[in-house]
Amino acid sequence: KAAGSITRAVDIVKGKIDQSIKIEVEVESYEQYLEAITTECHIIMLDNMSNDLMRKCVATNNSKLLEASGNMTVERIKAVSDTGVDFISVGALTHSYKAMDVSLKFSK
Repeated sequence: KAAGSITRAVDIVKGKIDQSIKIEVEVESYEQYLEAITTECHIIMLDNMSNDLMRKCVATNNSKLLEASGNMTVERIKAVSDTGVDFISVGALTHSYKAMDVSLKFSK
């Protein structure tokens, strides 16, 4: 939003980075996805989308890598994988992990 559009944001980034660096665009709607596929980004992150909407994005993809993310659970991975996306990010593996307090003490 700060750049005015996805296209403008990608153009700005392309002009400021080494061309070997991959650009990933996060989209939250089909309309944003349709704009993202027209840009020079390499990866499109489909954030918080239903499986049906991800399937629609896969069906209309023009060679971008597609990553499913947001509201992802380990239980949902198989169904999301079946949509045809290239990658799945499961934030629950890190941000929802229950930490264990471990102490290491030395004695003489």
